[in-house]
Amino acid sequence: MAEPKTKYDRQLRIWGEQGQSALEKASICLLNCGPTGSETLKNLVLGGVGSITVIDGSKVELGDLGNNFMVDESCVGQSKAKCVCTFLQELNDAVKAKFIEEYPEALVDSNPSFFSQFTLVVATQLAEDSMVKLDKICREANVLLIFARSYGLTGFVRNSVKEHAVIESKPDHFLDDLRLNNPWPELKRFAESIDLKVADPVAHKHTPYVVILVKMAEEWAKAHGGALPSTRDEKKEFKELLKAGMVAIDEDNYREAIEASFKVFAPRGISSDLLQIIHDSCSEVDSNSSDFWVMVAALKEFIVNEGGGEAPLEGSIPDMTSSTELYVNLQKIYLAKAEADFLVIQQRVKSILKRIGRDPDSISKTMIKSFCKNARKLKVCRYRLIEDEFSNPAVPEVQKYLTDEEYSVAMGFYILLRAVDRFSANYNSFPGQFEGEMDEDISRLKTAVVGLLNDLGCNGSTVTEDLINEMCRFGASELHAVAAFIGGIASQEVIKLITKQFVPMVGTFIFNGIDQKSQLLAL
Repeated sequence: MAEPKTKYDRQLRIWGEQGQSALEKASICLLNCGPTGSETLKNLVLGGVGSITVIDGSKVELGDLGNNFMVDESCVGQSKAKCVCTFLQELNDAVKAKFIEEYPEALVDSNPSFFSQFTLVVATQLAEDSMVKLDKICREANVLLIFARSYGLTGFVRNSVKEHAVIESKPDHFLDDLRLNNPWPELKRFAESIDLKVADPVAHKHTPYVVILVKMAEEWAKAHGGALPSTRDEKKEFKELLKAGMVAIDEDNYREAIEASFKVFAPRGISSDLLQIIHDSCSEVDSNSSDFWVMVAALKEFIVNEGGGEAPLEGSIPDMTSSTELYVNLQKIYLAKAEADFLVIQQRVKSILKRIGRDPDSISKTMIKSFCKNARKLKVCRYRLIEDEFSNPAVPEVQKYLTDEEYSVAMGFYILLRAVDRFSANYNSFPGQFEGEMDEDISRLKTAVVGLLNDLGCNGSTVTEDLINEMCRFGASELHAVAAFIGGIASQEVIKLITKQFVPMVGTFIFNGIDQKSQLLAL
């Protein structure tokens, strides 16, 4: 077997050893191993999750050979859970795999405590009533839950957990933490020690843009009553001053300063998102608070006191035109400030833990350091109970989506995916599942849709006839291409939740295979 670092090299570059370790400790339960479930689990097994348990009471039929690549002709008549489990084990022998030949719906009803042993449950192709029951079970047991379903050319993925806190949110675009408009004393002194009017042309063109902007921002503030450029004209004037500081046309450092000048114009202090987190009621901690909220409480104290309205410094600087000596010295100043901020936060964390009657060393140095580095990018995701969403929907949102040309098809599929379960409960089959009943099924499905919309408080709202016809034409089939796509999205969400990196989706993800579109509905 390949060494883990070699085997998982590509993904280690994305979520690091800490993320991989979390995956390798995770225990995943899959409900129903049709194409959607099998594709989801395949991605996770290849990614190196610790263990998997496959729950499915059905046998492999001939029809499964056309849409589930994890069974073959030799599997016909055998336990589907056993065959899929065997195939998945072959993909990665480091993953522990077992199966239980039982229908998930029966297990949800007869043995709810069964699910408490898992890190995360992936529930695929479940009907609405089983979704509601399982959601309550998993929340009570603090088990992460993801629902996924593919149905013809549509499908959905929906996360469900009380609260999910993300430290390493890793946003695609985020402003560098350079404090150009609010430098601390050491950075100020460093900038003051460098003469921007130095006669030596080599020294002039190798002054880091951070120094240029800190000095120019301070000069501007002195001349404008302590205020920095805010209007369009002022920003343009500031850039002109930077341009005037150039003594040669090839000075890349000044060009970098002009391009980065927007960082000077950025507001000081913390973002509204972070402000919301530190003022969350959970930041008032007690002995039952999670480590995350204990660190948030320490962060809140830091911002008010030592931080002077700012979060702890990240401590990294981007590449820039500079002499090696100046760049290294600048780097040391940022690292020293980040370390000093970390030590203050660490001490505050210990004090808070002691105050609430917990071990002052129970939160590791590594965890606090990661928290400090990512303090500006923290995210907290909270999810409605499935039962709340289904029985008490946000009616204005539902109506807005139904009438919005951009979202109407996605919302239509959301309604139809629930309506087909009502249809199935009434007629013991899904619309369009049997030949010769299409016209009658279309009429029945329309009735189910109208009833559902009325129950949601959307009287008078409609789903287009074309979409209802398409839903009947799907005949509850699981197409492999759609299942693979939905499985890919679901497995991606599993990794986000387990590694606590990147921000998981909040809302219901709807795939519209007719128009090749994917949309997130916040309901």
